[in-house]
Amino acid sequence: MNDNTVSIRVWGDFACFTRPEMKVERVSYPIITPSAARGIFEAVFWEPQVFYIIDAVRVVNKGRWVSFRRNEVTAQVSINSAGSWMREPSRFSPIQAGGGAADGTQRNMLALAGVEYILTAQVGLTELGRAGRHNLKTYRDEIERRAKKGKCFHRPALGVREFAADFDWEPDPQAALERRIAEIKPDGDWRHVWPEEDLGFMLYDVFDHRQREAGFRWLTDAERRALAAAVVDESESKKGKKKTPAAAVPRSEGTLVRPQAAFFQACVRESRMDCHPGRVKMITKPVEGGYAA
Repeated sequence: MNDNTVSIRVWGDFACFTRPEMKVERVSYPIITPSAARGIFEAVFWEPQVFYIIDAVRVVNKGRWVSFRRNEVTAQVSINSAGSWMREPSRFSPIQAGGGAADGTQRNMLALAGVEYILTAQVGLTELGRAGRHNLKTYRDEIERRAKKGKCFHRPALGVREFAADFDWEPDPQAALERRIAEIKPDGDWRHVWPEEDLGFMLYDVFDHRQREAGFRWLTDAERRALAAAVVDESESKKGKKKTPAAAVPRSEGTLVRPQAAFFQACVRESRMDCHPGRVKMITKPVEGGYAA
């Protein structure tokens, strides 16, 4: 364990880590994905000054497969619709969900029940964080305090938002794995939980961690006003230096990270799945018929 490493134990009644190749029905991966694990850490603590790289997933309980039908919606809320609701709520047409509704539908889900994992991640400072006044230890200590007290910005979820996750801080992930297996398994051998299995290609994340290192921050109102006053419309520079409209002034500074799916060769050995991008085979470049490294 390094000074920049944090570990959290998570568990829940249900989990669904949806395979992207399933177009209609939801079918879960047999284990939590690195992107879902990152989402759990960010639910506990996140600021633009830090980012997470998932290091490993230790499996306390694989869970069991369950299939059921649930209500979903076929429509999506657009940004324009949200803006019209803010301006004139009376003229907004909401999405109709539920049984028999116009936008509602019933779909099958193949999910997991009774899972428990120990997640380990490396915490890094973004460019914004390195330029700030807090060091990495300050953020790591804050993550530890929040996890021990059960604090979170929003409730962590196991894949989908309705499958809430409980969590707890673990200072030593391997010791926590052996302790939990001894508590719940008859033989107490953690190697027998998931001896070895090649899981094939698995979604790693939709955002490149190297791009997330740049970070971003929201500009204050005073900074936006100063920026608007400083920026001059060159086409009107000879007519009194017309100021740029407030709507054209950026609201944040940083690097815009565009989604790009990345997959990796997932394998579980002795109840542990290695997830660090520096050690696993990453597949990021789309080619005809699939992806290439």
